Order: sequence, then structure tokens, then C-alpha cells
Amino acid sequence: MIRDLGDDAPATLPEYDVCIVGSGPAGMTVARELSSGGLRIAVLESGKLKPTPFGDRLRFVESDGIRIKEYSRERVLGGASSTWAGLSAPLDPCDFVERPWMRHSGWPIARAELLAHYEEACGRYRFAALERFGPSGFGALRSKGSHQPAWKSLEEKIFLACAEPQHFGREHRSIFDAQGVDLYLDATVLALEADAMRSRVDRARLRTSQDKELRLTAGVFVIATGGIENARLLLASRDYCERGLGNENDAVGRYLMNHPKHYHGVLRLDRPVDDLPYYFGCIVDDYAGYAGLRLREEVQRERRLLNSYARFEPVFPWTGSTGVESLVTIVKRTKFALKSFRARRKGKVVTLRDYSETGDDSDLQNERKSATGWLSLGWNVLADSPRVASYAYYRFAERAKPPIGAVRLRNFMEMEPDPENRVTLGSSRDAFGQQVPFVRHRCTELDRRSLVELHKTLRDEFPSAGLGRLETTLESADPWPIDQDASHHMGTTRMGNDPRVSVVDRTCKIHSVPNVYLAGASVFPTSGCANPTFTIVALAIRLARHLRQGARS
Repeated sequence: MIRDLGDDAPATLPEYDVCIVGSGPAGMTVARELSSGGLRIAVLESGKLKPTPFGDRLRFVESDGIRIKEYSRERVLGGASSTWAGLSAPLDPCDFVERPWMRHSGWPIARAELLAHYEEACGRYRFAALERFGPSGFGALRSKGSHQPAWKSLEEKIFLACAEPQHFGREHRSIFDAQGVDLYLDATVLALEADAMRSRVDRARLRTSQDKELRLTAGVFVIATGGIENARLLLASRDYCERGLGNENDAVGRYLMNHPKHYHGVLRLDRPVDDLPYYFGCIVDDYAGYAGLRLREEVQRERRLLNSYARFEPVFPWTGSTGVESLVTIVKRTKFALKSFRARRKGKVVTLRDYSETGDDSDLQNERKSATGWLSLGWNVLADSPRVASYAYYRFAERAKPPIGAVRLRNFMEMEPDPENRVTLGSSRDAFGQQVPFVRHRCTELDRRSLVELHKTLRDEFPSAGLGRLETTLESADPWPIDQDASHHMGTTRMGNDPRVSVVDRTCKIHSVPNVYLAGASVFPTSGCANPTFTIVALAIRLARHLRQGARS
């Protein structure tokens, strides 16, 4: 059953075995995995089936340091998967182990424990199979193009996205056709309420856009509202602990991590190249992908560095054109045009001709668009018609390949889990009178040094690999230029064995509360450099299995 509480709110809500707060990738995965187990399940979504002005207003956040993007916090069925470009990768082995030079490193579970759940995520949630991330998968494209460089201290890391990114709300909406699995829209949870006599959470207090307040009772609660909202909801729930649910040790909201990103550094090629699909990015076999460069794990250990990476973006005559980006946005949103193009190129390697084509959608691509907004995209195309025409020729003329003489680096950082990078409750209030999240996070000295060392290694190895020379001033850059939000908000309710420096245990249950679990990237103890959604879904599958076993016992 799907019910919009803003349109049709009952006097009371039924009681459920499991209440899942949030319908993004984590929440929808837990719901789907539990939906055939005979449990009564409720999913509470603050937004509706489509974005609304009211829901958009609830995305507001106060920031200090790296600015949080609004579209990383969608209030709509499917959450941020309604806007993402689908890019992901599994975490690396070094991400899970203790790294003595990094504070608070190490996961309480081994990577091997997640491998089977990664495979399940491939089969049921359209992620690329694990072998596609290896030399026999996307790595087979390394032999194509004019360069197959040999690296010394570097290695490649592959990132892949479905050509049609997963929208978890749309693709898994059918689970609410099952008996006893209900979705409530326009159901913003304000707090979890605890019965102190029973030492457990009993109810979720929620409110609709029509200002009607309701309570939903359940045996188990799964909080899956994103890395920022997970912390905010616990901090706002003070029945059980006056500092917030699960916050006896002031750990909730701390250890916030992101993957700060931005351009810095230009590789001047010794001689122009026309195609390096493995490094520059391409679409093949219904997946878009590319290989980035990171330091080998043994080099990271020797130099006491983090797991950051950089990717190549070729500089074309139209690079940076708002007109080209507008055209790409229009084509992406015109589904029949996109499907027609892909059908004509099916079975071929389609090299990317602009970074906006896939992998990291920009503000222009993600901002809400009225009729005027769409007209402005058309105007952008017309206003920059010479560069748009050049792009279109090389995009659609199959054999035409523009010579590439320079490549800019797009950098993605791992951040260490610093307790001073955190989410607290801010001074502003939202439409419900609730304190909005206040997010403070900046790069530490270790974060910055790790990327500087990567740039030094790239600068040393590019000439010997026969590529060219790297121009970079990252070591002396002030202010620090890698400062954009990657929409990857991790670590604020981190998993661990020690309640003093973590919020949930290895099963993702709050240490001090027997029936509240957290799902999503907020439980990550460390972040690595991989886009987190693949791991979010693998962990959600693992959590659902634990809940099913508990229900049977």
C-alpha cells in the first residue's frame, strides 16, 4: 500500500514489526530484502513521489567549510538516487584495515564478509559485477588507444555506472504491492520516542506538510535518511538520552567524511592522442566507466597516506562550455533520444566527449527546472553555438576523433575520520520548527598531504610512462582548492566495537538501544575513495539478513 499522509492522514497508524525511515538506496534495499519475510513493514518518506517545493525547503542545511549541495539531500521517493549519475565502485582492501597513521581507522567487519553482499547487490540492484572492475572486465579496454603506461608507485582503480542509473524509488516501488508492506509519503519523522521503563524506542513522531502530527509504533526501527539526517534525527530524539539517542559518549554526528573534489593540475601530452577510452571514460556493454589513478596500497603504507585518486579529463575545444553542458542535459532528460543513440552504438566502445556526459552531474544538471529553466538551457546552446556544433560533430560523426593535447586532473580525496568534522543542530529552524543540521567539515593536514603526494608521484611518473609533464601547484595552493561537496556524507553514526568512539555495533545497531539500527554511509568507519552507494546497498542487504534472523529466533 502507498498512502500520501498529506492528502489522506488517518487518525492513527497501524503497528508494524519494522519501521524504515527513509526511502533512498539504503532504506529501499532493507525494505525489499525484508518484504518477502512475512513481517509487517512501514517505510516513512518525508517527500512524495515527485519533488515538491515544500520538500525542497526541508533540504536546507547550514554549512561551515565545504558547502553541502542541496540536491545531495533529496526529499522524494528514492532519495538521492533520483538525482545521482550511478557511478560507484567497491571499497578497497586497505579501507577496512587499521592504518596506524590514521586516527580511528579500521572496520569491525572484514572486506571478505561484504563480498557476497556486493555480489547480491549486482544481481538484484543492477550494480556492475565485481569482475567487471578487474582486468578481464572494463580493464580489457586498457589495450585500446595509443598508450599503455607502466606504473611504479601508482595503480588504476575502475569506476562504473549503469548507462541508465538506478532510481531506487521507481525501480523497487512494486514491493509496496505486497501484503503488509506499506509506504507513507509526506511523513517527516521529527523524533524517535523511547519508553524509559522498557529501555527501547517505541514510536516515531512524524508530521505532514499539512501540519498533522501522528505516531507510528514498531518493534524495530531502521534509520536510513542519509549521513547528515541520520545524525540530526538521533540528536533531536532526547527521550532516552538528553544529548540525543545513542549519544551517551558524544559520538553522534562526529567523524563526518566526504570525498572533496575539484580540478587541479594539467597533463601536457608529449604528442596529441585521439582516444584513450580506458582512462578518458567511455560507455560499453550498458556501463559507463573510467580508470582513475591512486597510490598502490603498499606505497600508502610506506608514506603513511590516505587512499585518494585522480582521474583524467581530456581538454577539448569545447571543454567548459555551458552550451555543451546544456545540450547534454537536454539529451539526458529526453529519454527516447538517449536510448536511440545508445541503440545505434550498442556493442561498440563509445568514448566520452565531455565530462558532463556521465559520472558526476553538475549543479546545472541537477537544479530544479521550470519551463523558464528549460528555455534557458536552449538559450545556452544557441549562445555558444560554434562550440556546441564542434562538440556535436565529434560526438555524432562516428569516425571523427579530435586530437587531444592536454588533460586536466579531477581530484577526489579520502578524508580521515576527524571528530571535529561533525553534524550538530543549528540555530535556524525548518518548516516544522525543528533545528536544521549544522555541518562543519574541512580537510585535515593528512587529507591534504595525501593528495599532494599523489600529485608528486604523478608528476614523476608521467614522463617515464611516455605521457608528458604534469603542471600542478597543489603543494603551495592557498586556499586549498579541492573544496567541492561530492554528496557523499559518511561516518556520522560510525560502526565500531568501542562505544566511546562509535555509535553502532558491527550489526549496525545503536550500542545503547536494543531495537534501533542505522543504514547508509553514516555507519562507515572510514570512507576510502569509492563512491559509496555500492557499499551502502551491500551493508543494507547484510542488515536485512540480520533482522530476518532476529525475527525468526
